[in-house]
Amino acid sequence: MKGKPKVGSVGTIRFKVESHHTIDFSGGGLPPVLSTPSLINYLEKAAREAIAENLESGETSLGIELDVQHLAPTPPGHWVTCTAKVIYSEGNVVSFQVEAADEIEPIARGTHKRAIVLVERFARRVAKKSASNPPS
Repeated sequence: MKGKPKVGSVGTIRFKVESHHTIDFSGGGLPPVLSTPSLINYLEKAAREAIAENLESGETSLGIELDVQHLAPTPPGHWVTCTAKVIYSEGNVVSFQVEAADEIEPIARGTHKRAIVLVERFARRVAKKSASNPPS
């Protein structure tokens, strides 16, 4: 790390909800809305953005903990802004306050933690696991 991420650093990601971001309730009579997994993806991207300047070449951050309330539905066509603010950093773990809102209202809030890791070391670990025979 180039230095401890500064408390208060913010990352922001804005996206338009499209059909591939939605959950289809298939026959339940409910309209498609932004799915929680898609929302989480963008909240994590905002957190990565918040600490990007602190990473050395060969480092990345990985999500290790997430506690998010998805508070309100967002239909396709609406814009969502996700923000992640650094609230604490110790060692290689950074904690964030995360929030999301569409043009109408807040839609999510919670906390998130990311670990800063060496890309090469992580890739070796995954390769080793991939080379082993998966359980049947």
